Amino acid sequence: MQIVVVHTEQQAADFLNFPTEIYRGDKQYIRPLDKDIEEVFDQEKNKFFRHGICERWLLQNDEQKYVARLAVFVYKKYGQEQPTGGIGFFECIDHQETANYLFDKAKEWLMAQGMEAMDGPINFGERDRWWGLLVSGFEEPLYCMNYNPPYYQALFENYGFLPYFHQLCFGMDVSTPLSEKMHKWHDYYEKHPDFSVRHIRKNELDKFAEDFSIIYNKAWAKHGGGKTIELKQAKLIFSKMKPVIDEKIAWFVYHKNEPIGMWVNIPDLNQYFKHFNGKFGLLQKLHFLYLKYTGACKRFVGIVYGIVPEWQGKGTDAYMIVECGKMVQPNRRYDKYEMQWIGDFNPKMVNLAHNLEASEVRRLSTYRYLFDRTLAFKRHPFL
Repeated sequence: MQIVVVHTEQQAADFLNFPTEIYRGDKQYIRPLDKDIEEVFDQEKNKFFRHGICERWLLQNDEQKYVARLAVFVYKKYGQEQPTGGIGFFECIDHQETANYLFDKAKEWLMAQGMEAMDGPINFGERDRWWGLLVSGFEEPLYCMNYNPPYYQALFENYGFLPYFHQLCFGMDVSTPLSEKMHKWHDYYEKHPDFSVRHIRKNELDKFAEDFSIIYNKAWAKHGGGKTIELKQAKLIFSKMKPVIDEKIAWFVYHKNEPIGMWVNIPDLNQYFKHFNGKFGLLQKLHFLYLKYTGACKRFVGIVYGIVPEWQGKGTDAYMIVECGKMVQPNRRYDKYEMQWIGDFNPKMVNLAHNLEASEVRRLSTYRYLFDRTLAFKRHPFL
């Protein structure tokens, strides 16, 4: 077997196209848009290259046929207990020796970069994309969510990877009645003159982007090393989201006109993109507009939920959720709702999912492999 490092345009195309062989005949597989994968490896578009390095590999067998692919990378700001590199975009035939060869080469490459462990499959980018191995719930993936055959779990675990944390995805039928408890909280805040809720308006995106940044920075400042978001970055995010925003499924709650909570949802873009076979040129964009306005998407996705610390656990989220339900449940534009993954290390968010009467519909796992096999393995700490 031989590792081919991607350098040429043809090799990059082969890297994109290799999964078609793995998923031939799999009706649940949705090919990601080529442009979304390519942007990960574009040094001008991916800011992670400012503090990291990355290579793409294709693995050839003795007959010079591609049998696997992998990306290996180091991001210097990936704060972990020990220097930890990453592997991602893993695709492989059902053959343990082939997977072992690829993992061994990744280990060698990462050790040469000074790493002491590797996590995978993860993204050379933010956690909201291409993160984790699917281990249950083999249904159509959400947009930019990993999907893989069930046998991948054995390939990882037989090599020696252990779950660092599990990524829980909760979903529900839109017709499911909300709990009596949520309605009681909603009724309390609805009658209180100091509180109000609003769904997003496309003609006021700058205002909602500012509200978003205020809530985000208060709710997440204590997590992720004090990571915050600047207003200009929030405005850029909302501007990019504008073409797909459904105003009636993104909500904010206010106390004396100050933003204290948000529940931001969007349609699941994969319900459109599954028709495009990875392409998004002019014809696909016209097709996208047709699908959008004919109601082809029947699933919406929770992408951000946040309550500022002083109002957490006080039922303010119920005010938003019930108001959203009043608009979404009667018209049946959507049949399914799914939350983006929640780490099993975050019990507060897991409890929120249960309060919504949602159940676990799929699970992904982020695996870790310690290079020093004598060290004790530690799971992700609880928040």
